[in-house]
Amino acid sequence: MKNTILSLRILYPLWAIVGMYSLLYVQGQLIHLNNPALTAQKIIENDFLFRTGIMGSLITQLLFVIIAWLLYKLFENVNKSASQWMVILAFVSIPITMLNEINQYAVLLNTGNITQMMFFINLHQFGMSIASIFWGLWLFPLGYLVYKSGYFPKWVGFALYIGGLGYLIAFIIKILFPSLKPILSYTELFTFGEVVWMLWLSIAGVKKSQAIA
Repeated sequence: MKNTILSLRILYPLWAIVGMYSLLYVQGQLIHLNNPALTAQKIIENDFLFRTGIMGSLITQLLFVIIAWLLYKLFENVNKSASQWMVILAFVSIPITMLNEINQYAVLLNTGNITQMMFFINLHQFGMSIASIFWGLWLFPLGYLVYKSGYFPKWVGFALYIGGLGYLIAFIIKILFPSLKPILSYTELFTFGEVVWMLWLSIAGVKKSQAIA
């Protein structure tokens, strides 16, 4: 158990840093959905940066495999069924996200054709939205396990519920109500619950002295 906790406290922040680099930094620096010409120019001029974003996304998913399994080992004695659902939902998102990076590579193959390039960029955005269904769903069994385990404050479990809800609401808005996209930044604030959980686990660790509720 001690090795499991230590591994989680090391890998979880690493997973978050690499993920934010690919999803937020690289995408934020290079992708401008409302300006295709600028996007093409930036990707051509920063080819290596774009490629590191692809690599970072793939590494993130490989780390997620390990993290989900370690969390299963941590919580399997709390509720095995909930732990299994947590791992299943987490694992479903991994091949979706990794295969979606094909669209990113296709962008590199079409920088000479802005229309085609933007097609694959938008396809990648849609693929991320599909993966976000499971990024949200896996947080519900995880939140339940955090709440029931006694290893963490119960409010951290509720924060995970809110995080999961945030992902799902954002997906529904993107697919069914695109006219409401201006409020996405507010719904996505809910996903900060996942960040709260990660920070608590990484900094405070697991309180094994607490009794399982």
